[in-house]
Amino acid sequence: MIIFNKKVSLLNNTISMLLNIKPFILIGSITLIFSACGGSKQEEVDASDDGAATVGIDSQKISAQNVFNTIPSRATILELTKQANSEYNVQYLNSPDDVSKYSLESSRALNLGVYGADLNVASIYEQTQESMLFFKCVSIIAKSIGVSNSFDENMGDRMTANQSNRDSTLNIITQAFKSADNTLRQNGRPGTSSLLVAGAWVEGLYVACQTAKETNNEPIVKEIFHQSESLHNLIELLESAKIAGEASYVLTDLKDVQKIIDGKTDKVYTVAALKELDSKITTLRTTIISTK
Repeated sequence: MIIFNKKVSLLNNTISMLLNIKPFILIGSITLIFSACGGSKQEEVDASDDGAATVGIDSQKISAQNVFNTIPSRATILELTKQANSEYNVQYLNSPDDVSKYSLESSRALNLGVYGADLNVASIYEQTQESMLFFKCVSIIAKSIGVSNSFDENMGDRMTANQSNRDSTLNIITQAFKSADNTLRQNGRPGTSSLLVAGAWVEGLYVACQTAKETNNEPIVKEIFHQSESLHNLIELLESAKIAGEASYVLTDLKDVQKIIDGKTDKVYTVAALKELDSKITTLRTTIISTK
């Protein structure tokens, strides 16, 4: 029991870390529970037997912890932000108009991760109006998968009341996702959780690539190519959850991304060196936000 509690504590700490960092941190973990709505198409994303599911849940906690142990420090991210002098660009983020189209279990999980990352970006850049738009998107998907109590009207009111305090706003987001994570773990859905992590990771990497290209910032490119370990652990996370069916493309494409990152043996981190990786992650991200 002591070991289990330590694992839970470490996982919660990684979620807190995600929601207090700049958008080109590259990866994210926001874990939620899926409960299919009437008429929605459902697919298998979890292990098929009880024993395998139990192993998947335990492995997931360890893997999620490992993913976030490789995140650069907050000081590093702030320094990169200062160097890049980046500005908020809503064109990098998923359109709030698309939130109602996701019906597959896998699409909802992936895009909850995407919108969660986008909410974080908008909040960090103090875009109050758009933060509330992305909060609405997160709330809609959260309701559809059974964790609406974590993203209720009270949370929206608190974010509005604290809109001038970025740290408070991010803390509110953190607490909401930690609450949703508790629901997920209590209901034992490692597949949904791992896809949500993947969605946030992909969105983070996509935004990082766009920021690097816009600002021609080589330190950001360097950090992107230094994500091999975190990606390896994310792949392990997906494999342990035995992702199947229409969500299997995520694992396949992430393995291709891993090959590109690991294949870079020189230490040249120009924007030109980012071309192949940017193309692959953009294709994967487009598939995630386009699949209904």
